[in-house]
Amino acid sequence: MATKATADFHTKTAPVIGQKGKIALIDAMEDIIFGSIAGIAGKYIEYPFDTVKVRLQSQPDHLPLRYKGPIDCFRQSISSDGLLGLYRGISAPLVGAALETSSLFFWERVGRESLFRSGLYQREKPLPLSALWLTGAISGAFTSLVLTPIELVKCKIQVPASSSSSAAYKVPTPLAVIRDVFHHQGIRGFWNGQLGTLIRETGGCAAWFGSKETVTLLFHHLNAKSTPLTPQLSHSPSEFQISELAPLPLWQQALAGASAGMSYNFLFFPADTIKSRMQTSSVEHKGPKLKFFEEGMAIWKQHGLKGLYRGCGITVARSAPSSAFIFIIFDGLKRTLSFD
Repeated sequence: MATKATADFHTKTAPVIGQKGKIALIDAMEDIIFGSIAGIAGKYIEYPFDTVKVRLQSQPDHLPLRYKGPIDCFRQSISSDGLLGLYRGISAPLVGAALETSSLFFWERVGRESLFRSGLYQREKPLPLSALWLTGAISGAFTSLVLTPIELVKCKIQVPASSSSSAAYKVPTPLAVIRDVFHHQGIRGFWNGQLGTLIRETGGCAAWFGSKETVTLLFHHLNAKSTPLTPQLSHSPSEFQISELAPLPLWQQALAGASAGMSYNFLFFPADTIKSRMQTSSVEHKGPKLKFFEEGMAIWKQHGLKGLYRGCGITVARSAPSSAFIFIIFDGLKRTLSFD
């Protein structure tokens, strides 16, 4: 009798476990593929602004500032290199954008699963907003390990042309930068600035996912109240499960995504400034390199808080449309091209 019961148990549970594993694999594939597509689209929108931001951040302290601000940097860059010069070095960031965005969505899902498996939250109930901010932080922490080497190569390609006085200067290719870094600093050199990326991504991605979810839920509340025929939502704003609600109008999706990008970039921008300074320093420099907080103090002493936020305005401005497109594309693909 006991043997029969055990056999029945395994017969019933095995297909269930297999089905859960299949669903998890499909979800992971969707996160990676759809996240990659969304990331590449967003990178094409934001890259010229990112080039200007890095050039503003990386101006040396011991020389007069070359650029008066973002508009002046745009003007000088286009005058010397043309519009395509603002897209210099985009090949590596396109790969990076695909890896970054797919990694963000993948690890955010892993973060949710971790909370469910830990017993802190029940899978049958929607996660509160506080948990969604936490899963965003988890996602950013893991993604920073992927992102630091990619951003290091990108920054080294973007900056030299802005600081070089030689008309014959040849822009390095991604492979040339990789060889140069490895030759002078070894494998560890690719993670120069990792602490800055970790701080920015952990806090920034908590804000990125958290702000998007928060604004989305607020829009669902407003839409429910303004539509008499729509049943009133019974949960508080911190208890909705967005996936169970109907899609928002496109303009509301765009605003939710834009708020995510602006929150991500503004809150932890000083960490990004310090990281850019560390990553654009010469690999041939033989003296001791400044550590993260030493670099930050050097900027603070020379330029104060304004120096730590140099290039922030243009970064926040470009992040709004970029993040809006990323979330609209990703959520749209999840709804219309689901692999289930």
